[in-house]
Amino acid sequence: MSLVIRPGLEIPDSELEVAFIRSAGPGGQNVNKVASAVQLRFLLVRNTSLREDVKARLRALAGQRLTDADEILITSRSHRSQEQNRREAEERLRELILRASIAPKKRVATKPSRASKERRLTSKSRSQSTKRLRGRVRNFD
Repeated sequence: MSLVIRPGLEIPDSELEVAFIRSAGPGGQNVNKVASAVQLRFLLVRNTSLREDVKARLRALAGQRLTDADEILITSRSHRSQEQNRREAEERLRELILRASIAPKKRVATKPSRASKERRLTSKSRSQSTKRLRGRVRNFD
């Protein structure tokens, strides 16, 4: 079994570690007895299915979820059952990887056109004259 990110891209279970911990969320007395929260660890070091540029963007997107051991730690505790929390953690990892797999577009530097420069200068001079007219009235006697 593996985590399918999109067709053609799968994360094998050997690169994921799942641990169940006690949750502080809804559930009453159930919370004190059952370890329903999920900690999902995605081991970037062992990963072979993602390209290096995707891994670099994934590290940047992970933020505080990235540990010193180069693994992404996702915790889910919003549901009462282990299975729902596990599905939610896997879905959050899937979304994170999908966001990292999209390469950012390169910015193409452009110059302002001659007409736009002239428009800017005319509007600038118009506002200058308006402000000058708002000034103190002088007597020319």
